Amino acid sequence: MSKILIIGHNWPEPSTTAAGHRMLQLLKAFSERDCQIFFGTTAAKTEFSIDLSALGVQEAHIKLNDSSFDDWVGKLRPDVVIFDRFMVEEQFGWRVAENAPNALQILNTEDLHSLRHYRETAVKHEKDFAVADWLATDRAKREMASVFRSDLTLVVSMVEAQFLVERVGVPQTHVLHLPFMLPPLTENETANWPSFKERSGFVCFGNGKHAPNVDSIVQLKTKICPQIREQLPKATLSVYGAYLPQHIQQFHEETQGFLVKGWVADLDGVLKKARINLAPLRFGAGIKGKLVDAMRNGLPSITTPIGVEGMHANLPWAGHVATDDNDFINAAVQYYQNPEQWQLAQQKGINIINQVYGHEKLKGRLFAKIDGITADLNTHRAQNFIGQMLQHQSLAATKFMGKWIEEKHKKT
Repeated sequence: MSKILIIGHNWPEPSTTAAGHRMLQLLKAFSERDCQIFFGTTAAKTEFSIDLSALGVQEAHIKLNDSSFDDWVGKLRPDVVIFDRFMVEEQFGWRVAENAPNALQILNTEDLHSLRHYRETAVKHEKDFAVADWLATDRAKREMASVFRSDLTLVVSMVEAQFLVERVGVPQTHVLHLPFMLPPLTENETANWPSFKERSGFVCFGNGKHAPNVDSIVQLKTKICPQIREQLPKATLSVYGAYLPQHIQQFHEETQGFLVKGWVADLDGVLKKARINLAPLRFGAGIKGKLVDAMRNGLPSITTPIGVEGMHANLPWAGHVATDDNDFINAAVQYYQNPEQWQLAQQKGINIINQVYGHEKLKGRLFAKIDGITADLNTHRAQNFIGQMLQHQSLAATKFMGKWIEEKHKKT
Protein backbone atom coordinates (compact mmCIF):
# COMPACT_ATOMS: atom_id res chain seq x y z
CA MET A 1 0.00 0.00 0.00
CA SER A 2 1.42 3.39 -1.02
CA LYS A 3 1.55 6.29 1.42
CA ILE A 4 0.23 9.53 -0.03
CA LEU A 5 0.80 12.83 1.77
CA ILE A 6 -1.15 15.85 0.56
CA ILE A 7 -0.13 19.23 1.97
CA GLY A 8 -3.03 21.59 1.47
CA HIS A 9 -3.27 25.35 1.31
CA ASN A 10 -6.60 24.99 3.14
CA TRP A 11 -8.85 22.21 4.38
CA PRO A 12 -10.95 21.14 1.38
CA GLU A 13 -14.37 22.81 1.04
CA PRO A 14 -16.20 20.93 -1.75
CA SER A 15 -19.43 22.80 -1.01
CA THR A 16 -17.88 26.24 -1.61
CA THR A 17 -15.06 25.92 -4.14
CA ALA A 18 -14.19 24.07 -7.34
CA ALA A 19 -10.74 23.52 -5.83
CA GLY A 20 -12.39 21.68 -2.94
CA HIS A 21 -14.25 19.47 -5.41
CA ARG A 22 -11.01 18.79 -7.25
CA MET A 23 -9.18 17.82 -4.06
CA LEU A 24 -12.02 15.49 -3.10
CA GLN A 25 -11.72 13.81 -6.52
CA LEU A 26 -7.99 13.24 -6.00
CA LEU A 27 -8.56 11.85 -2.51
CA LYS A 28 -11.19 9.43 -3.80
CA ALA A 29 -8.94 8.33 -6.68
CA PHE A 30 -6.10 7.44 -4.31
CA SER A 31 -8.55 5.83 -1.90
CA GLU A 32 -9.90 3.59 -4.67
CA ARG A 33 -6.32 2.42 -5.19
CA ASP A 34 -6.13 1.40 -1.52
CA CYS A 35 -3.53 4.03 -0.70
CA GLN A 36 -2.89 5.19 2.85
CA ILE A 37 -3.68 8.90 2.67
CA PHE A 38 -2.53 11.71 4.95
CA PHE A 39 -3.67 15.32 4.61
CA GLY A 40 -1.86 18.11 6.41
CA THR A 41 -2.27 21.87 6.38
CA THR A 42 -1.34 24.89 8.47
CA ALA A 43 -4.84 26.36 7.99
CA ALA A 44 -7.67 26.35 10.50
CA LYS A 45 -10.90 24.56 9.68
CA THR A 46 -14.04 26.49 8.75
CA GLU A 47 -17.72 25.63 8.93
CA PHE A 48 -17.47 24.43 5.31
CA SER A 49 -14.43 22.14 5.77
CA ILE A 50 -15.13 18.50 4.97
CA ASP A 51 -14.41 15.80 7.55
CA LEU A 52 -11.61 13.90 5.83
CA SER A 53 -11.45 11.24 8.54
CA ALA A 54 -14.88 10.07 7.38
CA LEU A 55 -13.21 9.23 4.06
CA GLY A 56 -10.46 7.23 5.74
CA VAL A 57 -7.94 10.08 5.38
CA GLN A 58 -5.66 10.77 8.34
CA GLU A 59 -5.67 14.47 9.18
CA ALA A 60 -2.64 16.36 10.46
CA HIS A 61 -2.24 19.96 11.63
CA ILE A 62 1.25 21.02 10.61
CA LYS A 63 3.25 24.10 11.54
CA LEU A 64 4.90 26.55 9.19
CA ASN A 65 8.62 27.23 9.66
CA ASP A 66 8.89 24.52 12.29
CA SER A 67 11.29 21.57 12.37
CA SER A 68 8.56 19.36 13.85
CA PHE A 69 7.42 18.84 10.26
CA ASP A 70 10.88 17.51 9.35
CA ASP A 71 10.70 14.85 12.05
CA TRP A 72 7.12 13.95 11.17
CA VAL A 73 7.61 13.59 7.40
CA GLY A 74 10.89 11.74 7.93
CA LYS A 75 9.15 9.13 10.07
CA LEU A 76 6.12 9.00 7.79
CA ARG A 77 8.28 8.22 4.71
CA PRO A 78 5.57 8.95 2.12
CA ASP A 79 5.86 7.51 -1.37
CA VAL A 80 4.13 10.50 -2.94
CA VAL A 81 3.80 14.08 -1.67
CA ILE A 82 1.30 16.41 -3.32
CA PHE A 83 1.62 20.15 -2.75
CA ASP A 84 -1.71 21.90 -3.24
CA ARG A 85 -0.64 25.21 -4.88
CA PHE A 86 2.83 26.55 -5.48
CA MET A 87 2.91 28.58 -2.25
CA VAL A 88 2.74 25.32 -0.30
CA GLU A 89 5.59 23.84 -2.35
CA GLU A 90 7.67 26.93 -1.56
CA GLN A 91 7.04 26.44 2.16
CA PHE A 92 7.44 22.68 2.45
CA GLY A 93 9.12 21.41 -0.73
CA TRP A 94 12.66 21.81 0.58
CA ARG A 95 11.75 20.09 3.83
CA VAL A 96 10.31 17.12 1.94
CA ALA A 97 13.35 17.00 -0.37
CA GLU A 98 15.65 16.91 2.64
CA ASN A 99 13.73 14.49 4.88
CA ALA A 100 11.90 12.28 2.36
CA PRO A 101 14.12 12.53 -0.74
CA ASN A 102 12.72 9.41 -2.41
CA ALA A 103 9.15 10.68 -2.36
CA LEU A 104 7.63 11.67 -5.70
CA GLN A 105 6.88 15.40 -5.41
CA ILE A 106 3.74 16.50 -7.26
CA LEU A 107 2.49 20.08 -7.64
CA ASN A 108 -1.29 20.39 -7.92
CA THR A 109 -1.94 23.77 -9.54
CA GLU A 110 -5.79 23.99 -9.65
CA ASP A 111 -5.09 26.92 -11.97
CA LEU A 112 -1.92 28.85 -12.74
CA HIS A 113 -2.26 31.51 -10.05
CA SER A 114 0.19 33.89 -11.67
CA LEU A 115 -1.74 33.72 -14.95
CA ARG A 116 -5.02 34.53 -13.21
CA HIS A 117 -3.51 37.43 -11.29
CA TYR A 118 -1.80 38.85 -14.37
CA ARG A 119 -5.02 38.67 -16.37
CA GLU A 120 -6.85 40.50 -13.59
CA THR A 121 -4.25 43.27 -13.64
CA ALA A 122 -4.40 43.47 -17.44
CA VAL A 123 -8.20 43.84 -17.39
CA LYS A 124 -8.11 46.54 -14.72
CA HIS A 125 -5.48 48.49 -16.64
CA GLU A 126 -7.15 47.79 -20.01
CA LYS A 127 -4.07 46.03 -21.38
CA ASP A 128 -4.01 43.18 -23.89
CA PHE A 129 -2.81 39.84 -22.57
CA ALA A 130 0.78 38.98 -23.50
CA VAL A 131 2.52 35.77 -22.43
CA ALA A 132 5.88 37.56 -22.18
CA ASP A 133 4.45 40.17 -19.80
CA TRP A 134 2.85 37.47 -17.67
CA LEU A 135 6.10 35.50 -17.37
CA ALA A 136 7.96 38.70 -16.46
CA THR A 137 5.97 39.09 -13.23
CA ASP A 138 7.50 38.06 -9.92
CA ARG A 139 4.55 35.79 -9.17
CA ALA A 140 5.02 33.94 -12.46
CA LYS A 141 8.72 33.43 -11.78
CA ARG A 142 7.92 32.01 -8.34
CA GLU A 143 5.23 29.72 -9.72
CA MET A 144 7.34 28.51 -12.64
CA ALA A 145 10.26 27.81 -10.29
CA SER A 146 7.90 25.66 -8.23
CA VAL A 147 6.79 23.82 -11.38
CA PHE A 148 10.38 23.09 -12.36
CA ARG A 149 11.30 21.88 -8.86
CA SER A 150 8.45 19.37 -8.84
CA ASP A 151 8.70 15.88 -10.29
CA LEU A 152 5.25 16.28 -11.83
CA THR A 153 2.78 19.16 -12.20
CA LEU A 154 -0.96 18.50 -12.48
CA VAL A 155 -2.73 21.03 -14.71
CA VAL A 156 -6.51 21.11 -15.18
CA SER A 157 -6.47 23.10 -18.43
CA MET A 158 -4.88 21.85 -21.65
CA VAL A 159 -4.19 25.48 -22.58
CA GLU A 160 -2.11 25.90 -19.43
CA ALA A 161 -0.33 22.59 -20.02
CA GLN A 162 0.66 23.89 -23.46
CA PHE A 163 1.82 27.19 -21.94
CA LEU A 164 4.13 25.32 -19.57
CA VAL A 165 5.64 23.05 -22.20
CA GLU A 166 5.73 25.30 -25.27
CA ARG A 167 6.29 28.77 -23.79
CA VAL A 168 8.05 28.09 -20.49
CA GLY A 169 10.07 25.04 -21.50
CA VAL A 170 8.96 22.62 -18.80
CA PRO A 171 9.74 19.05 -19.96
CA GLN A 172 6.64 17.32 -21.36
CA THR A 173 7.42 14.38 -19.07
CA HIS A 174 6.89 16.61 -16.04
CA VAL A 175 3.42 17.95 -16.91
CA LEU A 176 0.13 16.05 -16.78
CA HIS A 177 -3.18 17.42 -18.05
CA LEU A 178 -5.70 16.18 -15.50
CA PRO A 179 -9.07 18.00 -15.50
CA PHE A 180 -11.91 17.32 -13.08
CA MET A 181 -12.65 13.60 -12.74
CA LEU A 182 -16.41 13.06 -12.90
CA PRO A 183 -18.81 10.11 -13.16
CA PRO A 184 -20.61 9.84 -16.51
CA LEU A 185 -24.05 11.32 -17.05
CA THR A 186 -26.31 8.35 -17.79
CA GLU A 187 -29.53 8.34 -19.80
CA ASN A 188 -31.49 7.38 -16.69
CA GLU A 189 -30.11 10.42 -14.87
CA THR A 190 -30.61 12.97 -17.64
CA ALA A 191 -34.12 11.69 -18.40
CA ASN A 192 -35.18 12.85 -14.94
CA TRP A 193 -33.88 16.38 -15.37
CA PRO A 194 -36.55 19.12 -15.33
CA SER A 195 -37.50 20.25 -18.84
CA PHE A 196 -37.11 23.69 -20.40
CA LYS A 197 -40.67 24.63 -19.38
CA GLU A 198 -40.14 23.39 -15.83
CA ARG A 199 -37.16 25.69 -15.34
CA SER A 200 -37.10 29.46 -14.93
CA GLY A 201 -34.75 32.30 -14.14
CA PHE A 202 -31.09 33.02 -14.68
CA VAL A 203 -28.45 31.94 -12.20
CA CYS A 204 -24.89 33.00 -11.38
CA PHE A 205 -22.78 31.27 -8.74
CA GLY A 206 -19.26 31.13 -7.37
CA ASN A 207 -17.11 31.66 -4.28
CA GLY A 208 -16.94 35.31 -3.20
CA LYS A 209 -13.25 35.03 -2.30
CA HIS A 210 -12.45 34.44 -5.98
CA ALA A 211 -11.88 37.78 -7.77
CA PRO A 212 -13.14 36.64 -11.21
CA ASN A 213 -16.47 35.67 -9.64
CA VAL A 214 -16.92 39.01 -7.89
CA ASP A 215 -16.05 40.87 -11.08
CA SER A 216 -18.63 38.80 -12.99
CA ILE A 217 -21.37 39.72 -10.54
CA VAL A 218 -20.47 43.40 -10.85
CA GLN A 219 -20.68 43.12 -14.66
CA LEU A 220 -24.09 41.47 -14.39
CA LYS A 221 -25.44 44.10 -12.01
CA THR A 222 -24.11 47.18 -13.78
CA LYS A 223 -24.10 46.30 -17.48
CA ILE A 224 -25.83 43.07 -18.42
CA CYS A 225 -28.93 42.39 -16.33
CA PRO A 226 -30.55 45.82 -16.80
CA GLN A 227 -30.56 45.25 -20.57
CA ILE A 228 -31.78 41.66 -20.24
CA ARG A 229 -34.66 42.93 -18.09
CA GLU A 230 -35.67 45.36 -20.81
CA GLN A 231 -36.41 42.36 -23.04
CA LEU A 232 -37.43 39.88 -20.33
CA PRO A 233 -39.06 42.03 -17.62
CA LYS A 234 -40.23 39.04 -15.55
CA ALA A 235 -36.92 37.15 -15.57
CA THR A 236 -34.83 37.10 -12.40
CA LEU A 237 -31.16 36.45 -11.68
CA SER A 238 -30.29 34.50 -8.52
CA VAL A 239 -26.72 34.87 -7.25
CA TYR A 240 -25.32 32.06 -5.11
CA GLY A 241 -21.97 31.55 -3.40
CA ALA A 242 -20.16 31.37 -0.07
CA TYR A 243 -18.16 34.32 1.25
CA LEU A 244 -19.90 36.94 -0.91
CA PRO A 245 -18.49 40.36 0.10
CA GLN A 246 -20.72 43.04 1.58
CA HIS A 247 -20.82 45.21 -1.55
CA ILE A 248 -22.13 42.23 -3.53
CA GLN A 249 -24.78 41.47 -0.93
CA GLN A 250 -25.94 45.06 -1.23
CA PHE A 251 -26.71 44.47 -4.92
CA HIS A 252 -29.85 42.57 -3.84
CA GLU A 253 -32.85 44.34 -5.36
CA GLU A 254 -36.08 42.40 -5.69
CA THR A 255 -37.84 45.04 -7.76
CA GLN A 256 -35.13 44.63 -10.41
CA GLY A 257 -35.10 40.84 -10.17
CA PHE A 258 -31.50 40.79 -8.90
CA LEU A 259 -31.54 38.31 -6.02
CA VAL A 260 -28.36 37.77 -3.97
CA LYS A 261 -28.99 34.54 -2.06
CA GLY A 262 -25.52 33.52 -0.83
CA TRP A 263 -24.41 29.99 -0.02
CA VAL A 264 -26.79 27.11 -0.63
CA ALA A 265 -26.37 23.55 0.65
CA ASP A 266 -28.00 21.88 -2.36
CA LEU A 267 -26.45 23.68 -5.32
CA ASP A 268 -27.35 20.87 -7.74
CA GLY A 269 -31.01 21.24 -6.80
CA VAL A 270 -30.88 24.97 -7.49
CA LEU A 271 -29.18 24.51 -10.86
CA LYS A 272 -31.75 21.96 -11.99
CA LYS A 273 -34.49 24.56 -11.48
CA ALA A 274 -32.72 27.39 -13.35
CA ARG A 275 -32.95 27.85 -17.11
CA ILE A 276 -29.69 29.66 -17.99
CA ASN A 277 -26.33 30.10 -16.24
CA LEU A 278 -24.61 33.47 -16.73
CA ALA A 279 -20.81 33.65 -16.36
CA PRO A 280 -19.39 36.85 -17.92
CA LEU A 281 -15.82 36.11 -16.85
CA ARG A 282 -13.32 38.77 -17.91
CA PHE A 283 -10.26 37.10 -16.38
CA GLY A 284 -9.30 33.85 -14.73
CA ALA A 285 -7.39 30.64 -15.35
CA GLY A 286 -7.82 26.90 -15.05
CA ILE A 287 -11.18 25.34 -15.80
CA LYS A 288 -14.32 26.78 -14.30
CA GLY A 289 -16.15 24.69 -11.74
CA LYS A 290 -19.31 26.74 -12.21
CA LEU A 291 -19.48 25.77 -15.89
CA VAL A 292 -18.84 22.10 -15.12
CA ASP A 293 -21.54 22.14 -12.43
CA ALA A 294 -23.97 23.73 -14.88
CA MET A 295 -23.36 20.99 -17.47
CA ARG A 296 -23.70 18.29 -14.79
CA ASN A 297 -27.20 19.61 -14.12
CA GLY A 298 -28.36 20.13 -17.69
CA LEU A 299 -27.98 23.91 -17.53
CA PRO A 300 -26.71 25.80 -20.62
CA SER A 301 -24.19 28.58 -19.95
CA ILE A 302 -23.62 31.94 -21.58
CA THR A 303 -19.98 32.83 -20.97
CA THR A 304 -16.80 34.27 -22.53
CA PRO A 305 -13.62 33.00 -24.22
CA ILE A 306 -11.88 33.11 -20.82
CA GLY A 307 -14.75 31.08 -19.38
CA VAL A 308 -14.47 28.21 -21.85
CA GLU A 309 -10.66 28.20 -22.12
CA GLY A 310 -9.45 24.62 -21.70
CA MET A 311 -12.99 23.45 -20.89
CA HIS A 312 -14.37 21.45 -23.80
CA ALA A 313 -11.52 20.09 -25.96
CA ASN A 314 -12.71 20.36 -29.57
CA LEU A 315 -16.37 19.73 -28.79
CA PRO A 316 -19.10 22.35 -29.36
CA TRP A 317 -19.79 24.48 -26.30
CA ALA A 318 -22.87 23.90 -24.12
CA GLY A 319 -24.38 27.32 -24.70
CA HIS A 320 -22.83 30.46 -26.15
CA VAL A 321 -19.37 32.07 -26.03
CA ALA A 322 -19.88 35.84 -26.18
CA THR A 323 -17.24 38.25 -27.46
CA ASP A 324 -18.77 41.44 -26.00
CA ASP A 325 -21.59 42.63 -23.75
CA ASN A 326 -24.15 42.98 -26.54
CA ASP A 327 -23.40 39.48 -27.79
CA PHE A 328 -23.73 38.17 -24.23
CA ILE A 329 -27.07 39.91 -23.65
CA ASN A 330 -28.54 38.80 -26.97
CA ALA A 331 -27.47 35.19 -26.40
CA ALA A 332 -28.91 35.16 -22.88
CA VAL A 333 -32.28 36.37 -24.14
CA GLN A 334 -32.25 34.02 -27.13
CA TYR A 335 -31.40 30.85 -25.20
CA TYR A 336 -33.87 31.76 -22.47
CA GLN A 337 -36.72 31.87 -24.98
CA ASN A 338 -35.76 29.15 -27.48
CA PRO A 339 -36.43 25.57 -26.23
CA GLU A 340 -34.88 23.90 -29.29
CA GLN A 341 -31.63 25.85 -28.98
CA TRP A 342 -31.64 25.29 -25.22
CA GLN A 343 -32.12 21.53 -25.61
CA LEU A 344 -29.25 21.32 -28.10
CA ALA A 345 -26.95 23.17 -25.69
CA GLN A 346 -27.92 20.80 -22.90
CA GLN A 347 -26.98 17.79 -25.03
CA LYS A 348 -23.63 19.38 -25.86
CA GLY A 349 -22.98 19.66 -22.13
CA ILE A 350 -23.69 15.96 -21.66
CA ASN A 351 -21.22 15.17 -24.44
CA ILE A 352 -18.52 17.34 -22.86
CA ILE A 353 -18.90 15.81 -19.38
CA ASN A 354 -18.81 12.24 -20.70
CA GLN A 355 -15.98 12.70 -23.21
CA VAL A 356 -13.67 15.18 -21.47
CA TYR A 357 -14.16 14.55 -17.74
CA GLY A 358 -14.62 10.77 -17.49
CA HIS A 359 -13.43 9.60 -14.07
CA GLU A 360 -12.11 6.17 -15.03
CA LYS A 361 -10.10 7.37 -18.03
CA LEU A 362 -8.51 10.24 -16.11
CA LYS A 363 -7.79 8.13 -13.04
CA GLY A 364 -5.98 5.67 -15.32
CA ARG A 365 -4.01 8.54 -16.85
CA LEU A 366 -2.92 9.75 -13.40
CA PHE A 367 -1.77 6.39 -12.08
CA ALA A 368 -0.05 5.39 -15.31
CA LYS A 369 1.99 8.59 -15.06
CA ILE A 370 2.83 8.13 -11.39
CA ASP A 371 3.78 4.47 -11.87
CA GLY A 372 5.95 5.32 -14.86
CA ILE A 373 7.87 7.98 -12.96
CA THR A 374 8.32 6.07 -9.71
CA ALA A 375 9.68 3.07 -11.62
CA ASP A 376 12.84 5.14 -12.22
CA LEU A 377 12.61 8.41 -10.30
CA ASN A 378 16.32 9.23 -10.59
CA THR A 379 16.27 9.05 -14.39
CA HIS A 380 13.10 11.16 -14.46
CA ARG A 381 14.74 13.83 -12.34
CA ALA A 382 17.87 13.77 -14.47
CA GLN A 383 15.75 14.85 -17.47
CA ASN A 384 14.99 18.13 -15.70
CA PHE A 385 18.30 19.90 -15.12
CA ILE A 386 16.66 23.28 -14.51
CA GLY A 387 14.56 21.68 -11.79
CA GLN A 388 17.63 20.15 -10.16
CA MET A 389 19.39 23.50 -10.27
CA LEU A 390 16.42 25.32 -8.74
CA GLN A 391 16.03 22.61 -6.12
CA HIS A 392 19.67 23.13 -5.15
CA GLN A 393 19.32 26.91 -4.98
CA SER A 394 15.99 26.89 -3.15
CA LEU A 395 17.27 24.33 -0.68
CA ALA A 396 20.00 26.80 0.19
CA ALA A 397 17.95 30.02 0.15
CA THR A 398 14.51 28.91 1.35
CA LYS A 399 15.90 26.49 3.89
CA PHE A 400 17.95 29.08 5.72
CA MET A 401 15.17 31.66 5.55
CA GLY A 402 12.85 29.11 7.12
CA LYS A 403 15.45 28.24 9.76
CA TRP A 404 15.93 31.94 10.54
CA ILE A 405 12.18 32.47 10.98
CA GLU A 406 11.97 29.38 13.17
CA GLU A 407 14.76 30.63 15.44
CA LYS A 408 13.16 34.08 15.57
CA HIS A 409 9.88 32.54 16.72
CA LYS A 410 11.67 30.62 19.45
CA LYS A 411 13.03 33.88 20.88
CA THR A 412 9.65 35.65 20.96
